[in-house]
Amino acid sequence: MAEWKSLSTTSISDALGGLTNMDPGIKPVADHLRVVGRAYTVRLKAGDNTLVLKGIREANPGDVLVIDGKGYLYTAVCGDFVAGMAQMAGLAGMVVDGAIRDIAGIRKLNFPVFSRGTTVAAGEKGGKGETGGPISCGGVPVRSGDLIVGDADGVVVIPQEMEGEVLKKAKEKQAKDEERERRVLVDRETVLNYLDEMLK
Repeated sequence: MAEWKSLSTTSISDALGGLTNMDPGIKPVADHLRVVGRAYTVRLKAGDNTLVLKGIREANPGDVLVIDGKGYLYTAVCGDFVAGMAQMAGLAGMVVDGAIRDIAGIRKLNFPVFSRGTTVAAGEKGGKGETGGPISCGGVPVRSGDLIVGDADGVVVIPQEMEGEVLKKAKEKQAKDEERERRVLVDRETVLNYLDEMLK
């Protein structure tokens, strides 16, 4: 995980050809928050959030709870109390394709929660859904065990079977970008010469 934590989502996205980026509407509650960990999935009926509690109970420390809330924004998948329980249970973070509430309280936790939006309304308690199975979150297929990386730019899913290949490509891309910055972002003349080369 240490290597993944050193990589930006943009480098990982480039390594994956942009094919497993979640919808850009799913963002962290604060820009400085970053999440890296293995997915534990929760599928909900829109507006129902009971299975979130089951997911927290079943997930392993270091997992990221990835919740398919169907993008529903009128009632909350969780608030600060549930997010606090996830944090105390040792989870690495939460990614919600739906709404959260008590956002000020969640920000105080300094716990990585990513969501599509916020609402004031509580979710229902019907208990519909399942945990641990394949889901779609932010328009991307997610299976428990897939790697999740999220930062201020968004969330990327790395399928388990592609991890080695993607890690190698993302490290190469990030190193190349960093070398280009060192070489080009020196002074005005160097930047203009680089632009001339690019525009030929």
